Amino acid sequence: MGNHTTVTMFLLWGFSSFPELHNLLFLVVLFSHVTIILANAFIMVAIKLNHNLHTPMYFFLFALSFSETCTTMVILPRLLVDLISKNKAISLPECATQMFFFFGLGGNNCFILSAMSYDRYTAIHNPLHYPILMTQKICLHLIVASGVLGFLISLCIVITIFNLSFCNSNIIQHFFCDIDPVVSLACNLTFYHKVILFALTAFVLVGSFIFIMVSYVFIVTVVIKMPSAKGRYKTFSTCSSHFTVVFIHYGFASFVYLRPKNSYSFRDATLLAVTYTILTPLLNPIIYSLRNKGIQTALRKDIGNIIRFFSKKVNKKAQKI
Repeated sequence: MGNHTTVTMFLLWGFSSFPELHNLLFLVVLFSHVTIILANAFIMVAIKLNHNLHTPMYFFLFALSFSETCTTMVILPRLLVDLISKNKAISLPECATQMFFFFGLGGNNCFILSAMSYDRYTAIHNPLHYPILMTQKICLHLIVASGVLGFLISLCIVITIFNLSFCNSNIIQHFFCDIDPVVSLACNLTFYHKVILFALTAFVLVGSFIFIMVSYVFIVTVVIKMPSAKGRYKTFSTCSSHFTVVFIHYGFASFVYLRPKNSYSFRDATLLAVTYTILTPLLNPIIYSLRNKGIQTALRKDIGNIIRFFSKKVNKKAQKI
């Protein structure tokens, strides 16, 4: 280590280059955060209250909505505090904890999307045996396996990074503890560490994406053999929202984590990170709400029930007066 000073505290300096935009960014992030929570909450409540949505597809959607809500809770509240506070310090244990939960939940999201593609393949390829192949117990096992695998890989990432020594600079050029900005501060980073981190992130993103694409290849093979054009359209429509979410989710994440590291600066990385920490969780519930008839019907029904409930309350109060 020589004369290096060991770092025990980091500074999250992600948006410090835009001090004049802090107030505007605070309002945008706050609005996005509240919208994400409410949109996912509406989806989860709609699935919970409507028995016709108690199917494997919506069970996975419920799990995905819950996981994405938790993912934003790991990042956005801290970002909101940093935007209005001068103290942007975060300790090593806090940074490691944030990274662990962010990548654990992010991996969980990828594996849930994989399980959803398997569910769609099973429903289309084996419709008669679907209730047997995708029981509630099997769905629960897939959800648990997604979480365990996601957090296990995240634990490996965190152990690899925080066993490094951090010295001299303690400024993280990002708004949360992401892999590259933290690793860039290490003074004993080797090619071996880089290979491990790339392999772990590639396994989550590329591995799950390949599984999803293989599932869709089989789905398309089955669908094009259907004699009825109406039947093909109806079958494809059940996959459209999932495929759109997959395209957005993997597109943004791969663009950030799998592209060459020397092709962009940390300032660019900070702006790109907004896509998968705010934009993706914001778009996903909207896509499922707009492109899924089951969710649309359930939401209209629940909103109607809420309106009728409050109307009755108001009428009762008016009669008493």
